[in-house]
Amino acid sequence: MGLNDFKLKRGFREVFGTTVLGYVQSLRLEQAQRLLRDTNFTVAEIASQVGYESIGHFKYLFKRQFVITPKEYRQQKYL
Repeated sequence: MGLNDFKLKRGFREVFGTTVLGYVQSLRLEQAQRLLRDTNFTVAEIASQVGYESIGHFKYLFKRQFVITPKEYRQQKYL
């Protein structure tokens, strides 16, 4: 492509408004959100399915992105 690593990362941030890692993390958490809404898998199972070994870290990141915990999100589904 003729781009060095720095220019590629900078261009990605300009287009998507985040880093590559941040973008992938956001996609993983959105997938987790769908699984919480559409399945009966436990939060631990969902965390594992979307690639998080630590359920605590998964819960922290989920709350940071969606402002509620995975459990609270799932409970909203039934309201």
